[in-house]
Amino acid sequence: MSTPRMSSSHASGFWPVIAAVAGNAFVSVIKFIAAFASGSSAMFSEAVHSVADTSNQVLLLVGLSRSRKKADEDFSYGYGRERFFWALLSACGIFFVGAGVTVYRGITSLLDPESVELSPLVFGVLLVAFVVESFTFWVAARELQRSHSTQSWRERLTSGDPSTLAVFLEDGIAVVGVLVAAAAIGLSYVTGNHWWDAAGSITIGCLLGVAAVLLIVKNRAYLIGKAIPEDIRDGVIAMLVADPAIERVLDFKSMTLDVDVYRVKCEVEVNGHALLDRYLQKSLPREFEAIGGDYESFKRFAIEYADRIPRLIGKRIDALEAKVQKQHPSIRHIDIEVN
Repeated sequence: MSTPRMSSSHASGFWPVIAAVAGNAFVSVIKFIAAFASGSSAMFSEAVHSVADTSNQVLLLVGLSRSRKKADEDFSYGYGRERFFWALLSACGIFFVGAGVTVYRGITSLLDPESVELSPLVFGVLLVAFVVESFTFWVAARELQRSHSTQSWRERLTSGDPSTLAVFLEDGIAVVGVLVAAAAIGLSYVTGNHWWDAAGSITIGCLLGVAAVLLIVKNRAYLIGKAIPEDIRDGVIAMLVADPAIERVLDFKSMTLDVDVYRVKCEVEVNGHALLDRYLQKSLPREFEAIGGDYESFKRFAIEYADRIPRLIGKRIDALEAKVQKQHPSIRHIDIEVN
């Protein structure tokens, strides 16, 4: 049994990604201007970082858009996991382009140092970048808080939408990166030692690498079929075994199809005695009296009874599925089979 996917004006994570794409595209341009003006490796790394962020967030936007396609004959459970595929590509981009290029630039700066020029333009660009990226970081943080209002920040980072989480991590690192770049440029100029500028670039790259690995692991789990949250699983099982007609639940399986969209399949053992008492206790005495010891009447009754039991079980299973989905709207597809 399944229900159609609920519609909304935008997919979860849409606005944080839109804000991040616009903000990082603008910041990329001004950072490159400052990088070429100053010759700073750390500033160049920041510019590459922002370009990588912009490109990766465009991939997130593609995934969000494609995940909203309706189910069809080829994909009967919908396209919800498209967002995880594109988010995985985005995370790989962070690792190979963002972190890789940034660390490479830092290493080459160590081996072949360039002079760093301090100018108001550099710090003006860093200030603007700090403000813009702080805003996009705040948008993502607010979305995580709104979607998981009862959870701690540690739990939000574990269960949050991968698209919103990607923006949260990338722009959080971008904010830290601006401060690192400012400190690296300033120390290089004051001390005359280019090591500081190169170290700033490598530090930014390492931070991006850590974020990328976290996002890759998270999206991998969703793509290979991550189970539903444990509290929902326990609630569904408790609801089923609380019904007098269900003796026990066997072979419970579940899968995440999209953010807060789940599929559940399980087998149950039916309590025939409870089912009989609940639905047939009034009619059976009358039917027993009507048979009156007549074999042909008994045979007709047995045939009718054999036809009635599967329908009776089916109706009870349908009622249980509807009850589970009412209690847990995030379970859009549920199949309960009789063992």
